[in-house]
Amino acid sequence: MGHWLDRNIIEPGKLPLLLALAAFVLTFVITRAVTRLIRAGKGPFGNVTAGELHIHHVVPGVVLTVVGGFGSVASGGEGAGSAFAAVLFGIGAGLVLDEFALILYLDDVYWTEAGRKSVEAVVLTAALVGLLLAGFAPFGVNDLSQEELQNRAGAAASVGANFLFALIALSKGKARLAVFGVIVPAVALIGSLRLARPESPWARRFYRHRPRARARAILRAYRHDRRWSGPRRAFENWLGGTPDPPSRPLERG
Repeated sequence: MGHWLDRNIIEPGKLPLLLALAAFVLTFVITRAVTRLIRAGKGPFGNVTAGELHIHHVVPGVVLTVVGGFGSVASGGEGAGSAFAAVLFGIGAGLVLDEFALILYLDDVYWTEAGRKSVEAVVLTAALVGLLLAGFAPFGVNDLSQEELQNRAGAAASVGANFLFALIALSKGKARLAVFGVIVPAVALIGSLRLARPESPWARRFYRHRPRARARAILRAYRHDRRWSGPRRAFENWLGGTPDPPSRPLERG
């Protein structure tokens, strides 16, 4: 284990990235545990307030992210200072993305259905950083040979093609495949070749006069959502907590 750590993490200079990822994941887990206890009215924890103002944990998260980011730049990526800055950055990023949905909707949607966006953002970020830690480079740069790297035109064409595949997958409504495709090009290629989701920009533009293609897209999206929405929902409930049921509008007599 020590040999693997030295060869794959320390020697390539990836220790700060590993520390940041560990701090990020641990902060998210601890934060969700504390917020669940607060929600259930258990334990010694409570919301942080200043008078009647509720201080969301995204606020200290932003501060720690800024301090950790600038500290990492100032340290030059070496020494104990860089490691400490990486931990601060990971903690801050964990606090910020745990309330990603609040930033997205500009509303306190933490325990609502919309709040699931925070869990998705955290899982996606952790997975992407994990791929970077494992040695994957954006747009498949790590797959280029030494000759291709020396040939700037060939390298630029390869990176451009991978970027195009990711962009097509994104326009087809396959955001997860597009994001992962930035790191693993084959994923973006698959997303760019599959049918677009019916509500995506690609479907609105290219399926508008193709009723058969639109019908196939609707059927495939329905089957996909029916198969995976249940397991995904169960995983998100286990990881981030079950959202509150939607409030019913008051009936007027």
